[in-house]
Amino acid sequence: MKRKQFIKNAALTAAGSMVVPYILPSGRLFARSGTRRANHVVVCMFAGGVRNLESVQKAEGNLMRNMLNGTESITPDIAPGVTILPTLASTPLQNTGTLFKEFRYASGPTGHYNAHAAAITGVYSDQSIQLKQPPPFPTVFEYYRKHNSPTNNALNTWWVSNSLGPYPYLNYSTFDGYGAAYGANMIQPISFFSQYPSLANPVSFTSAEKAKCDMMRDFANGQFKIPTQAVSSGMVNSLADAEQLQLFLNDMMALLPTIQDPWGVGASMTGDMKNIYFGIEILKRFKPELTVINITDIDIAHFDYTKYVNAIGLADYALYKLWDTIQTTSGLANDTVLIVVPEHGRNQLPNTVVDAYGRKALDHNNDAMSREIFCLMAGAGIKQGQVFSTPQGETIDIVPTVADILGFGSDIPGGMLSGRVLNEAYT
Repeated sequence: MKRKQFIKNAALTAAGSMVVPYILPSGRLFARSGTRRANHVVVCMFAGGVRNLESVQKAEGNLMRNMLNGTESITPDIAPGVTILPTLASTPLQNTGTLFKEFRYASGPTGHYNAHAAAITGVYSDQSIQLKQPPPFPTVFEYYRKHNSPTNNALNTWWVSNSLGPYPYLNYSTFDGYGAAYGANMIQPISFFSQYPSLANPVSFTSAEKAKCDMMRDFANGQFKIPTQAVSSGMVNSLADAEQLQLFLNDMMALLPTIQDPWGVGASMTGDMKNIYFGIEILKRFKPELTVINITDIDIAHFDYTKYVNAIGLADYALYKLWDTIQTTSGLANDTVLIVVPEHGRNQLPNTVVDAYGRKALDHNNDAMSREIFCLMAGAGIKQGQVFSTPQGETIDIVPTVADILGFGSDIPGGMLSGRVLNEAYT
């Protein structure tokens, strides 16, 4: 088999075996849509558990120099072990947007899946939430695809997840009348990086070995099956959309050898950087109206404080690359709102784990600080240089705000969302 044809087939096989992306149906939906504030929204879940002390409250030795105001230099207490990348922004993003410094993840366990679910569904979850099934309430993807008018196909909404685990289940819910038919395309970029060596350098399998591979693939796919009470139509895609996605996957697979350091920073890409890089490529290729990206390398804080603050700085650099793409891409520039928000914070007091630099690690065990987060909004129609330094806004406000920006909020049935629109961010 020719190498070019193999890469094409391998990309399709990888998509099937890893259940990425989810390709969904297009077709007419039925709700009217209100006036839009912008035609594109990108939500970045600055996830993994970011403590406000290391982000919006760190004026000295600012770790997020592209996103937030603060001193340029990293203070000596944190410099050893931290990768310092160039500052890209001529002015931090908060100066061109609105920053809520005391946002709140106000209810539910301070766990990653619960907090992700709250941000993506607009509903706080309790202890009963199951990690390997869809949430019980509709996701922002479902609201958009069911209630937006005129109807757009699934290429217009993407869920870009840095790790599998339970996160693919946040694509759609088990809520009656919503479900798989209204979900997003979901992709896990790190899989392409990790699988590339074997996909690009094929080996021959015996029939018995191939049977074992098929069994493993079926098992992996089975982990993503949903309860029968969910929408039964499953993941289907129009031929035209499937062809576009096939070309995208082929192009990305062919690019992998050249994108180990696409931004020329002289360091290997982290998982977060890979995720945002793929998000950037999706935005440039498809210009989706709704994109949600999560980054999770920061979760290393449980075991290594130095790597935690390092991950914050690297993610900040990648996020500005994302913002720069939005601002310089025709069809996105001046017509996109970027929302950056952690899923939850971290404890005020450290745990007992000490890293190589003598710094104690941090958990997120439901103390008050683990509920303190921030929210940064920038882009079309957002006030510039506005900062709220008192508690204002909650995780569950993200979904109604996205719905309001894209103009379908009034079509969501009453009582579905208890959060509010963050109107104070608008010009």
